[in-house]
Amino acid sequence: MYYGFGFDSTYILVLIGVVICLAASSKMNATFRKYARVQSHNGLTGREAAERILRSQGIYDVRVDRVAGNLTDHYDPRNKVLRLSDATYNASSVAAIGVAAHECGHALQHAKGYAPLSIRSSLVPVANFGSSIAWPLILIGLFMRGDMSAMLLNLGILAFSFAVLFQIVTLPVEFNASGRALKLLGNNGMLYESEVRDVRKVLTAAALTYVAGAASAVLQLLRILILTGGRRDD
Repeated sequence: MYYGFGFDSTYILVLIGVVICLAASSKMNATFRKYARVQSHNGLTGREAAERILRSQGIYDVRVDRVAGNLTDHYDPRNKVLRLSDATYNASSVAAIGVAAHECGHALQHAKGYAPLSIRSSLVPVANFGSSIAWPLILIGLFMRGDMSAMLLNLGILAFSFAVLFQIVTLPVEFNASGRALKLLGNNGMLYESEVRDVRKVLTAAALTYVAGAASAVLQLLRILILTGGRRDD
């Protein structure tokens, strides 16, 4: 595991995860920028498109707000608020409408009681706590000996596993939301067929960032298991 001047070979797993995430993020940003320059034929802004989609699905209790940042769009199921970023809210590009429709897909999941969304929402506090406490537990466990060491290491691994589980559960939630968005945009005639194809490219690029995040988390967990393997067996 260690070479030369104390080099930890498991860092390779971290580097692979970083490269995967950077590549996915770069792809997403480049794709969004490309189609942010393609104006939709209907001239609707992201906010207007979101409101029209929500109403068409009989959803009247979800508010559409603006949130600062770039591609910080998200749906808040607790407060029933769909928040669109500066790049989406007042933009009338096919990219903006696609992102807005994707977030509407989450609102529709919530309204329909989509199980993976409920599971992901319930995992949020556990995953956040697990990701913050995992490494302190593991580091303390590595400096200790005996049963206490094994217990802390196992607790750290369990805590980090919840963060990994959250990333994995996120995948079907995001894929399903994109599928709903494409179906809504195609069926209600809001976009031309060629525009829907452009939206598909944007949402596919966005989905890759979630796949990269999940892969990176799994690689991190694998690294932890490798680093602590011998100590947990003592």
